[in-house]
Amino acid sequence: MQTLARIPFFKDAGDIEFERFDRRCNWRRYEENEVIVDFEDTSSDVYFILSGEARVLIRTPGGKEIILAEMKANQFFGELSAIDGVPRSANVTALTRSELCIMPATVFKELVFASKGVCEKVLRLLTSRIRESNARLTEHSIFDIKHRLYSELLRLAHPRAGHEGQVIVSPPPFHHVLAARIGCRREQITRELSALSQEGLIEKNRGGLVLVKPKVLQSRLEEALRAES
Repeated sequence: MQTLARIPFFKDAGDIEFERFDRRCNWRRYEENEVIVDFEDTSSDVYFILSGEARVLIRTPGGKEIILAEMKANQFFGELSAIDGVPRSANVTALTRSELCIMPATVFKELVFASKGVCEKVLRLLTSRIRESNARLTEHSIFDIKHRLYSELLRLAHPRAGHEGQVIVSPPPFHHVLAARIGCRREQITRELSALSQEGLIEKNRGGLVLVKPKVLQSRLEEALRAES
């Protein structure tokens, strides 16, 4: 049954009568590489990812595209346009076959105002995204490409099961994707990853890109920050 009550974001929102809102939302499937929303779209819907993955891109005035994030099931996007009505500032494309719940801006705002719990979750999400944007802006301002790569790898990684102290980026990221995430050329990523491999700090296996000594990368970032202070 297609109901908002099954979306994890609304878990424990016992103060909402979901039946009032379910029929006002749409559920749709998107194929791999299908554009969900594009730059300057005037739509204001909010999209909840039920299954699959999507990539968020922004485009600079010069036409360069930068990857902001990859979003997975149980995440949502589009809330900014729903709140302020400004055309889309990013492109969102399905990376895999995906199913999404499309919620009109009016429904989204009604839900936020109707539930203290939902309102708090939205505020926390917006706060976390602002903090991440500030962190990325700082990195681009003070770090060279090498250190921006260290930071991005650490951000993408998660603990590697059965290997204490190691983390892994899984699946292994494509070089052009890493380049688009930190704003450089693919060749620069290839060169820096090769240097890390020669130092024994990373290794690639079938499961992903392993950061063998993540604490070394973290200490290099901290040293670079101290050098700027």
